Amino acid sequence: MLENIRLSFQGLWSHKMRSFLTMLGIIIGIAAIIAIVSTIKGTNEQIKENLIGSGENTVNVQLYQGDESYELDYGIPDGVPVISEETRQQMMDIKHVEGASLYTSRYASGMVYYQNTGLSGGRIYGIDRHYLDTCNYILKQGRGFTESDYKKFRKVVLLDEDSAETLFQGEDPVGKTVEIQRQPFIVIGIVTKSAKFEPVINTIEDYYTYAEKVSGAVYVPDAAWPVLYSYDEPQSLVLKLDSVDNMTVAGKEAATILNNGLSVKDESMKYKADDLLKQAEDMQKLGQSTNTMLIWIAGISLLVGGIGVMNIMLVSVTERTQEIGLKKAIGARKGKVLGQFLTEAAVLTSLGGLVGVIVGIVLAEVISKVTGTLVAISVPAAVLAVVFSMVIGIVFGLLPSYKAANLDPIEALRHE
Repeated sequence: MLENIRLSFQGLWSHKMRSFLTMLGIIIGIAAIIAIVSTIKGTNEQIKENLIGSGENTVNVQLYQGDESYELDYGIPDGVPVISEETRQQMMDIKHVEGASLYTSRYASGMVYYQNTGLSGGRIYGIDRHYLDTCNYILKQGRGFTESDYKKFRKVVLLDEDSAETLFQGEDPVGKTVEIQRQPFIVIGIVTKSAKFEPVINTIEDYYTYAEKVSGAVYVPDAAWPVLYSYDEPQSLVLKLDSVDNMTVAGKEAATILNNGLSVKDESMKYKADDLLKQAEDMQKLGQSTNTMLIWIAGISLLVGGIGVMNIMLVSVTERTQEIGLKKAIGARKGKVLGQFLTEAAVLTSLGGLVGVIVGIVLAEVISKVTGTLVAISVPAAVLAVVFSMVIGIVFGLLPSYKAANLDPIEALRHE
């Protein structure tokens, strides 16, 4: 086998231009497939990041009425109890859960002002002691909520960067007073995500999906929430998971626990987990048929490359007829001759496959730079491409190799 490989490289080197032109179809086909697969994988990752966020691993469990999340601005629903601390602790026992927090939320538009400047979007959150850690927030400026803030029902507030910029427009907000529902709250700090994530917005649907997130958020202790809205209101739940892949299962289990405590007359009202992972998968499936078609089209060039290999191997057999006749005359068996030509075809296409993978990776990076599309190189796809190119060499080299192995040694020696 090693001797056959050595002879194959020797033959390829002695006909460098012909070998390169023969490999060109394989190179183009493999490069196209690698570039397409890398772009598809990158796009799928972008969809997942856009919906879930980079490094978030959090899932919200909210109260729904039918297919829409229930907004507390509609009124306090009957039969939906306040979630207890014992229930929150029960959530911590769910497999793969690393953090659990309870919060209430309402639209902030027209509710939050600093002097004459107000928020035109975003949300107000009433958060418990665990919210910032669970949702991966860190302090950028000032201080966070303390145990004393909760026990003494202090009217203090944290802003995120977007709401701070909108309300204060570059002015230092810490220590200033803002009005929330006409109640004065002192700004004690600014929070930001530990891993900053900027969603890619390409369509109007993307804009509406992220409009609330980029409009800003205002956080008050949940103990001070009744100061704003007079009642203890049903909360939502946010869970932090050890992996994005566990979000769906853990979210459904948490929703089941919360639904067991409901006593509502409206059966359409229940807690549901935001299954962002499934949404990402559904969006990825929308383009799956197109992606498959592109891969098949790129695969046609591999077929053309394989025919080129078969053609050049037939030429090689014709050129080396006397060499084959001499080998068979001194005792070479059919299997030896067959193996030599099959090895030569496999080496030829494998080299083309390797070069094609390199060209495909470079092409994918160029596409990423030019179009701004995220790409992700698939190592399994690259390995499979090289193996597939080798198989093409064996399949399309079979006919020429069989022809060489069955040459009559006497006729071969007489060949001019």
